[in-house]
Amino acid sequence: MTESVAGSALGLAVALPLAYLIARNRVAAAALQPYVAASQAVPAVALAPLLALWFGYGLLPIAVLCALLVFFPILVSTVVGLRQIDPDVMNAARVDGVGRVQMLRYIEWPLALPSTLAGIRAGLTLSVTGAVVGEFVVGGDGLGQLLTVQRSEADTVGLFATLFVLTLLAACFYGLMLLLERWARW
Repeated sequence: MTESVAGSALGLAVALPLAYLIARNRVAAAALQPYVAASQAVPAVALAPLLALWFGYGLLPIAVLCALLVFFPILVSTVVGLRQIDPDVMNAARVDGVGRVQMLRYIEWPLALPSTLAGIRAGLTLSVTGAVVGEFVVGGDGLGQLLTVQRSEADTVGLFATLFVLTLLAACFYGLMLLLERWARW
């Protein structure tokens, strides 16, 4: 869970500003979107050994792997949310003298929030997968490592129990994000 949450926070911290840049700057969008899309072609299992070489073993490479999985759905959903804002609303705000920061804070962020939260919801569930894959390759002391031990011992009951806990964890992340979305609508 620690790797999932840390990776989600890291992915969110990179995805949100980059999404704003892509949504609001055509040159940046043209330059970055092909690379962002191509990044999804590389399997997480293939990245994990590289991350272990670059960052060593422990929490950091697994959190980075989780961040890479979380990044894409958050980025795409935020870009879509920002691009779907009615231009008339934006123009009316500009006429009223709203600056860039106020536009982001009071208009763009609230109107794009449902899309962004949907991306975070999807990303959080993927972060559990990233943590498990990371522990398969890098090692650790979480549920991914437990799955590795149970697999080597042919512990079918243990495997099912661990998979159930992983599913429950992803469902809890999903449910927490639904609650956050409902709270944000108030």
